[in-house]
Amino acid sequence: MSENISFLGLGLMGTALASSLLAAGHHVTVWNRTPSKAEPLVAEGAVYADTPDKAVGASTLVIVCLLDHASVTQTLDGTPLAGRAVVNLTNGRPVEARQTADWVAERGGDYLGGGIMAVPPMIAKPGALILYSGSRTIYDRYEPVLSVVAEPRFTGADPESAPLLDMAMLTGMYGQIAGFLEAAALVRSAGLPLRDFVATLLTPWLNAMVAQQATWVDSFESGDHSTEVSNLEINRAGLENLVRTFREQGVKPDLLLPLKTVIDQRTARGLGNEGLSGLIEEL
Repeated sequence: MSENISFLGLGLMGTALASSLLAAGHHVTVWNRTPSKAEPLVAEGAVYADTPDKAVGASTLVIVCLLDHASVTQTLDGTPLAGRAVVNLTNGRPVEARQTADWVAERGGDYLGGGIMAVPPMIAKPGALILYSGSRTIYDRYEPVLSVVAEPRFTGADPESAPLLDMAMLTGMYGQIAGFLEAAALVRSAGLPLRDFVATLLTPWLNAMVAQQATWVDSFESGDHSTEVSNLEINRAGLENLVRTFREQGVKPDLLLPLKTVIDQRTARGLGNEGLSGLIEEL
């Protein structure tokens, strides 16, 4: 069923989102601070509004994807929001989501926030995920629309939950990137072929380790971090060897050092017999 949708913010992500809504047959009114960015979407059938007021006035469903939460409130300041479903897909911190949700509510709007777990080329394709939190009413009413751009997942009524989970997932990604970069730098320092290392050794190993780490949830929940696999003392010695190897190879171990610090702290407390899952208590 076709919906009238207003879309504010046409950066790379906003353009990808709005374009996918147009492709699905929805009537989309767009606004952007730089009007020229709307031209490709207008060519696809979008209607351009030259002010945020006009854009918001065109539809009950208002989707916002701007630089930050400050931009959201600045853009919508003075715009009537009564009766509007505001879906904010702007990246931000949990506390900002709470503040923006309250700000929208004070102006008569209903708020649903989203954390986009995808890059623009992934939008409307398998693998794209958007986490939502806030108004369940908006989510249930517009779930078919939300499903067009990415797999939607409602994480709770608290507007802070989606951005917090977004940050947590990004944390896991950056941790993996850190290890990947350090590993590649070490191999390159020795002049060994990187492409073969990444394809046949590192990638399968990382996939196996992620599957193993998923079993740590039982330890997180029970508080029992005993292990028969590889305790912290063994990992402390292993990381010491890693750091020394990096320095001997002329490679900076900087991305590994924070992990080493936490392991050293935990073992210094006499808990070297625990598994790596015990580090959650130290954090």
